[in-house]
Amino acid sequence: MLKLSAGATCTFLGSVLPAVSSAAPKRQDVERWDVFEASFEGPGSGNPFIDVALEAIFTIGHRSVTVSGFYDGASIYRVRFMPDEPGRWSYRTSSRTVTLDGHTGEFTCVPASDKNRGPVSVRDTHHFGYADGSRYYPFGTTCYAWVHQSDEVQQQTLRTLASSPFNKLRMLVFPKSYEYNRKEPERYPFARNADGVSDFTQINPAFFQHIESRIGDLRNLGIEADVILFHPYDRWGYASMPPEADDRYLRYVIARFAAYRNVWWSLANEYDLMRAKSTVDWDRFARIVQQEDPYSHLRSIHFSKAMYDYSRDWVTHASLQTTHFEKGAEWRAEWAKPVIYDECQYEGNIPSRWGNLSGQEMAYRFWLGAVAGCYVTHGETYLSKDDIIWWSHGGELHGTSPARIAFLRKLVEASKGGLDPLNSYYLSAEHTERRNRNVPPDYLLYYFDEHQPGEYEFPLPTEATYRAELIDPWTMQITLLKDECKGVTKLTLPSEPHRAVRFMRM
Repeated sequence: MLKLSAGATCTFLGSVLPAVSSAAPKRQDVERWDVFEASFEGPGSGNPFIDVALEAIFTIGHRSVTVSGFYDGASIYRVRFMPDEPGRWSYRTSSRTVTLDGHTGEFTCVPASDKNRGPVSVRDTHHFGYADGSRYYPFGTTCYAWVHQSDEVQQQTLRTLASSPFNKLRMLVFPKSYEYNRKEPERYPFARNADGVSDFTQINPAFFQHIESRIGDLRNLGIEADVILFHPYDRWGYASMPPEADDRYLRYVIARFAAYRNVWWSLANEYDLMRAKSTVDWDRFARIVQQEDPYSHLRSIHFSKAMYDYSRDWVTHASLQTTHFEKGAEWRAEWAKPVIYDECQYEGNIPSRWGNLSGQEMAYRFWLGAVAGCYVTHGETYLSKDDIIWWSHGGELHGTSPARIAFLRKLVEASKGGLDPLNSYYLSAEHTERRNRNVPPDYLLYYFDEHQPGEYEFPLPTEATYRAELIDPWTMQITLLKDECKGVTKLTLPSEPHRAVRFMRM
């Protein structure tokens, strides 16, 4: 049973209701890892974004979690919370504004439904897992400015994602000004005067309401939203706001979005191209994200030329822009963190060198990342008559790599824990569920990339028996080579490049 103090309303923002609603809740229980929201009437005059502060303490048993509230326009203030423990939770608000202080309420957190696996975090040093204990393998894509397109294109993007292999989406908060991105967005994050000059002290709630609704849509599809907080491709002044505006924006975004279980934080796309920001700024932003996010969502930062120091404590995983896959295993070991090649150029046909890979090359790069024990993010930049390009706008996919990426995703998921690189002459990776190198691996994957041996001796363990299969990554065919392999095993191969051999423990 849910109880509220006078003047407060509650909204359940779970997977079946809209992301923003002022209607009374249709159900009074909140699933574990879903969004509980309470709203309150307060002052609407002056500048509520600067003059009013609100927080709430949520308590279960002897444990308490403090979350910040935010102003949502029309004299309405909200607090959102993602309960991570079933049972009866209570809350109490705190504010120097009398009308917002001392509101109390409670709700019951019930077990999660089948499709709700909770937020993703690092698992086994170099991999990822959901909060319910199941594994998560990031096979992502990039649609930078999809939330700033027409509603028709956004709905088309969601339909495309629903049938795609991608379970992570890199997306910007701020609009983008760059090649193929010259249109004005439908919404702006701050109030603007008649001359188009932004008032960075006046946040536009409707802008953020829209983005969080799309984060909710992605959550309902089982897709992680890799939310990029800053970027350099700007003509509105968002990349060079004063420090107080940067900090206020960060705190506002975290207060609004953090309760969504599928959120990841990327401080920036190509942070080193943002000339108005210094190392001190990035350190401050990282500190704010750590302090303000009570759920410790995954955190990283993306570079163009100057690689960030991913050994920093605040970084949970590396987000790379590079094609140096041969260094993946080395970087994993150096940073002791998961490595994601979030930008390794794109399949497409635009004139820019970074945007005209073949589908074969895009799929090939996914394989190079996988056998290095890393993960890779897809992008697509095919020119189209309607000027809708997936990499930035979303819409439809036209390339040939997504089907092959889906095939590879199934192979990696079959490892039941992720792949770790082997020190081998050819590219290879292994997995053993117990993560004990004294125990024979359950799963071995060899990839010969451009090489085409006619036969090869595989140094298998002598203590276990394996089934050997030949894999064609492009035709997506798997063929039995030999049953019951153990010890040094010589196999005849087809003398064709880009083939793989998989050994599964029997």
